[in-house]
Amino acid sequence: MFQTLKKAWGVPEIRKKILYTLFMIIVFRFGCAVAVPFLNTDVVKSWMDASGANNGGFLDYMNTITGGAMSQATMFSLSITPFINASIIMQLLTYALPPLERMRDEGEEGRKKIDKITAFVAMVLAVVMSYGYYLILKNRAHVENENGITYALKYSSGGEGVFAAFVIIACFVAGALIVVWMGNRISDKGLGNGISVLLFAGIAARFPTDAALLVKLTKDNPSKYLFVSLGYLLFIIFEIAFIVFMNEAERRIPIQYAKRVVGRKQYGGQKTHIPIKVIMSGVMPIIFAMSFMSLPQTIELFAGDPKKASGFYYNFVKFFSTRGWGYATIYFLLIIAFNYFYVSIQYNPVEIANNLRQSNGGIPGIRPGKPTSDYIQRVLNKISLVGAIFLGFIAVIPIFMGMADKQLQALSMGGTTILIAVSVALETTRTLESHLMMRHHKGFLQ
Repeated sequence: MFQTLKKAWGVPEIRKKILYTLFMIIVFRFGCAVAVPFLNTDVVKSWMDASGANNGGFLDYMNTITGGAMSQATMFSLSITPFINASIIMQLLTYALPPLERMRDEGEEGRKKIDKITAFVAMVLAVVMSYGYYLILKNRAHVENENGITYALKYSSGGEGVFAAFVIIACFVAGALIVVWMGNRISDKGLGNGISVLLFAGIAARFPTDAALLVKLTKDNPSKYLFVSLGYLLFIIFEIAFIVFMNEAERRIPIQYAKRVVGRKQYGGQKTHIPIKVIMSGVMPIIFAMSFMSLPQTIELFAGDPKKASGFYYNFVKFFSTRGWGYATIYFLLIIAFNYFYVSIQYNPVEIANNLRQSNGGIPGIRPGKPTSDYIQRVLNKISLVGAIFLGFIAVIPIFMGMADKQLQALSMGGTTILIAVSVALETTRTLESHLMMRHHKGFLQ
């Protein structure tokens, strides 16, 4: 990767793209520090820390991908989360709604239409999420100090309250739309994959905080956390290497095309393969499972503190606590289920078998038609199980670490964040390699 970056820096055109991308990342990080009017950011941060923004739950995940902006209630508090949610919704609807499916099959024009619909859905989600975040800050975000209770909202009543609400919600929505605009500019004028690059920037911004926490724990209790910190760093290195290996791993189904003679020329007879990646669904199953498991925490944010209640509500929230075995088990099983679901909507064995038959191709030793589709389905089931178990273990590792030591719950390096960061880094490296190949290709005439 570093060798590819060195070669890309030597090409003036690619260097301009790299510098433009870095400039947008710097602007993004500045936006994550711009305070929203009428909000007491210190109170928001204290409340977020006390409410689960560092215990491996959904709030922790949201705070990590925004680079810590959500815990400080800054302009980019929502970051790219509305766009990611809109993209997931539209991707699922293209398989469920025939009009969207026809748009997808129209090629470039259809993709542009779907992108416009996605942008509109993202804007609607940004408004809804901003209003919900405002209500949570208004009703729940407060801390108790020596002078009494300090609320996150500086103005919370009368006409000033209405104006403050409008300004706060407008700032959150504007910040989300600006982030999407910056991602599109990176895709057009930068290295590409703008949304993924900003997501990587938000995650990477949390790494120094984790390093500082490990240093602090080691200084306070060196006899215990010195070996814990070293072991954790070695584990992160091993995890990155294993994620890279699994991300590149694939199962290749051999394909043989039949020979046919047309006049004096012979066509076909080539041997190729169908690559099936072990982690073809990426991080999507984890996001789906995390969204489902965040429902009890979302209910808790709006309904109130379960410690002040009793009965079913208290037991329900306690069972779905991120520090319990029940949460980890259900989370793991949901990831496996959602991985199978996502693979099923991506791969259609019957369609692949029909395409092979029409092109006079087939799998050696497997008859065309239904036997071919059944064989592909069996391979998909095995590969999906391996990928799902891998994703499940990656996702629950931080939960087990938090259960072993509460001090390590605030660490964001590990599990899902490492998986996202490594995937984006590999994707960016491939983009740089493609740019280099286009500018150093000698051509067919030499």
